[in-house]
Amino acid sequence: MKKILIVDDEQDIVESLKFVLEVSGFSCYCAYNGEDGLKMAKELVPDLIILDVMMPKINGYKISRLLKFDAKYKDIPILMVTARSQDEDKLIGEETGVDEYITKPFELDEIVKKVEEYIGKAD
Repeated sequence: MKKILIVDDEQDIVESLKFVLEVSGFSCYCAYNGEDGLKMAKELVPDLIILDVMMPKINGYKISRLLKFDAKYKDIPILMVTARSQDEDKLIGEETGVDEYITKPFELDEIVKKVEEYIGKAD
């Protein structure tokens, strides 16, 4: 089963994403701050990561940079979801290796479609 790591400090967003992705057949793991998210990413080596930008401890950009510059994790697609929609934020996202930038509020089925674009449908 394909593993997805969801890292966001807003619990309702995490629960909603987890629900739609599990219904679609993916296995979801959740972290509610950047530090836990980074640790879980390294332990799990998920097929894809959904990452918020603004979080306690370590922000999403930093997590993305740390993973994308590490040969062991660089091929994991990262979908960045954020309330920050300025072009400069998107630019930082690109510089840190984010594969896709999705602004909040988003449609849950849009996220499922994006996940499937990157890692295919659930097994």
